[in-house]
Amino acid sequence: MRRSYFWLFFTLILCASAILVVYLLVHKEKKKDELILYGNVDVRQVDLGFRVDGRVTCMPFQEGDFVPQGTLMGTLETQPWKDQVEEAQANIQGIEANLANSELVYTRRAQLVEEGAVSQEEFDNALASRDSFLANLLEAKAALGVALKNLEDIQLYCPNDGTILTRIREPGAVVREGDPIYTLSLVSPVWVRAYVPEPLLGQIYYGMKAEVITDKGPTYEGHIGFISPVAEFTPKTVETTELRTDLVYRLRIIADNPDRYLKQGMPVTVKLHAHQN
Repeated sequence: MRRSYFWLFFTLILCASAILVVYLLVHKEKKKDELILYGNVDVRQVDLGFRVDGRVTCMPFQEGDFVPQGTLMGTLETQPWKDQVEEAQANIQGIEANLANSELVYTRRAQLVEEGAVSQEEFDNALASRDSFLANLLEAKAALGVALKNLEDIQLYCPNDGTILTRIREPGAVVREGDPIYTLSLVSPVWVRAYVPEPLLGQIYYGMKAEVITDKGPTYEGHIGFISPVAEFTPKTVETTELRTDLVYRLRIIADNPDRYLKQGMPVTVKLHAHQN
């Protein structure tokens, strides 16, 4: 009986050892196929400002606030731009009145020139005056369009979902056109800037799937969206546990499912599978 238990125990130990050996061999082969890179998260940022100049009257958001796309983020003083619209409208009305009168003069001259009551020169002058007012009317309507667009652009709307990174100005400040009042960190796209040594360049390709692993957080799916065609020397900011080669190529691994936990500059680990289809 004891001998039977001994052989049974020996058989179990032998099977367990065989399973462990197979697992270690497969795991070792799998590790050989993996490329481990180290990089930092890059988030696209945009400086937001008005297309026109003026005095800032409203800035409702603070640093760290999340702002959905299409949200009103700031306004300028309205009255100066309203005055320009009214001025353009009044100019159009004046030109239209002069044009109507010139049309009457031209019509009368056209009738009289056929009868020989007026000279050809007077008729030509009436025609030129009418055409001049027509051109002035087109110019005035264009000026009104510009004034209306300027009035529209005193309101600043969020172009994409994002988080306020910097609040640069305050209400009451006078800004020139293009002066930024916020810096917005966009929610998407988010990518990882990493570098691959030149000997491993042949094992990666555009669109290759990747895992983006943070130190204390979830793992994100991603893919290689950019491979630099130009080699460069290893930057000092590249972090790796292995000896680096002097020549590397910059990669951009785009995160397919980013969230608010991926922050600008965050160090991450990127796992690529060398023989992935």
